[in-house]
Parts: sequence; structure tokens; C-alpha cells
Amino acid sequence: MELAYIPSPSHGVYHLFGLIPLRGYAFCIIIGVFVAVWLGNKRWIARGGRAGTVADIAVWAVPFGLLGGRLYHVITDYELYFSEGRDWVDAFKIWEGGLGIWGAIALGAVGAWIGCRRRGIPLPAWADALAPGIALAQAIGRWGNWFNQELYGKPTDLPWALHITSSTDGRVPGYYHPTFLYESLWCIGVALLVIWADRRFKLGHGRAFALYVAAYCTGRGWIEYMRIDDAHHILGLRLNVWTAIIVFLLAVTYIVLSARKRPGREEVVEPGASDEETESGDDAEGDEKAGADSAEVTDETVTEAESAKKT
Repeated sequence: MELAYIPSPSHGVYHLFGLIPLRGYAFCIIIGVFVAVWLGNKRWIARGGRAGTVADIAVWAVPFGLLGGRLYHVITDYELYFSEGRDWVDAFKIWEGGLGIWGAIALGAVGAWIGCRRRGIPLPAWADALAPGIALAQAIGRWGNWFNQELYGKPTDLPWALHITSSTDGRVPGYYHPTFLYESLWCIGVALLVIWADRRFKLGHGRAFALYVAAYCTGRGWIEYMRIDDAHHILGLRLNVWTAIIVFLLAVTYIVLSARKRPGREEVVEPGASDEETESGDDAEGDEKAGADSAEVTDETVTEAESAKKT
């Protein structure tokens, strides 16, 4: 008897006023980007940067990230687009799903580097500010897989099983582990971990971002192992499992070497931002002093007028 399960949406596209298509997958990605920029902006300001800088650099990072994520997916799953009976034009239909986080982070970093270089900002500091926001963006973005009924795990009879109803692209309707949900919850945990560790140890020079990468890879490894969708294997392990292992080791190595070479945190993350705050403070103090002087003059004038009247 079916006691409980997570239902799948009947379709992943909804039409506004019956005309404008709203795709659940794209909607989740967009919301995730906004959350990442919002949180990153708050953390950047707290580090001494200007408001709006994170969004300005994200204008470069996000398009590069989307391109990198799509390229990674298409290259590692090329048979979905270039094998017999497939239409290569589908490789450009990003709204139908298919983004690899490894390519998104790699090429997104290139875009962020361009944006940071144009603003004279150190990329590691910007990445540290954005790290937990990226994790939350991934947590939200994974729900796009729920809309598309994709990337689920092995069959299960657990009460939180995902009910797959679609039979397209080789899917078999049934009840499966909701690996999209596991990864979403894991990413929320990663975001909280990075925020806590950053406050506790004052991570700097890219170490908060490296912690995010290492923590995410730890979860992605075992979650990826649960998935049953087609994937390339190397020595019995899925390609993404190997990628997670390698990237994890690189992130940990960076944390260790960076802590030895550049301990502590950057004192200045955005040149000129602290000077602007000082000038604003001086202007406010000057206005306050001028107001006090004006009030004093007014009081003296009133006193003199009263004295003249009595005389």
C-alpha cells in the first residue's frame, strides 16, 4: 500500500495567461542566482566592499557559468545530442535541463576574474563572499530536476521516495531515491558550514570558497553514486564521482597551502571603499557640528533680543 511519497509535477512548463511559457527548471536557476547575489552582496559589504559590486561582477560570472555548465554537460553526455537519431540542435536547449556544476564553476570563475580585474578587486576575496550563496543557489537549482523528473536514484520504498510518472527518454515509472532532494539539503548544510567557519576562523584569500568546494564534493560523491541515470564510468566509478574526488583533493590542498602562505584575512577587499565610508562619516560629523553651531548662534541671538527688550 502506498503510504507516502514525493509526487512529481505533471509537467515542467507552465504558461502565463496561456501564452508565455514558464519553465520550472529555468525558474529555479534564476531564483538561485538572485539569492546568491543577494547574500554575496551582504557578505561583501560586511567585508568592507561597496554595495552593488557583487552584482556588477555577477554580470560577467553568470553568463560564463551557464556556458561552462552547458559545455560540460554536452561534452560528458555527447551521445544525447550527437549519436544516431539525435538532433544536435538540442544541445543549445539549455531550458530543457543539463548543466554541469563543474563546468559552471570553472568557466564562471573566468567570467568573475574578468569582472574583478576590471574593478581592481582580488578574485579570492570576491569568491569567499559569494561561496555560501553559490551553495544556496545550487540547493534551489536542484529543484529544477524535480520539474524535469530527472537525476533520481535507485528504487526504494521509503516514505520520501520520489514518484516518477514519465516514461520518456527511457524512464521507468516507479518510486526512487530523490537524489535531487538529498543534494539540495546537502547544499544548504554546506552554506551554513561556510558561514559558520568563516565567522569562527575568519577565512580569507579564497579559503571560504575552497571549503565550499571541498564540502560540496564530499556530498556529491556519495549522492552521485546513488544515481542510476546513464553516465560514463572509469574503473567502475561514474565520471562525476572521480571529478568530485579530484576537485576535493585540490580544494583541501589549496586550503592548507593558502593558510601557510597567507594566514588571516584580507584587510582591504575593494580599494577606495573604506575611504568613501570615512568621508561619509566626516561629512555627517561636519553636518552635525554645523547644526550644533547654528543652534548655538540662534540661542545667543534670542538671548540678546530678550535683553534688549527688557532694557
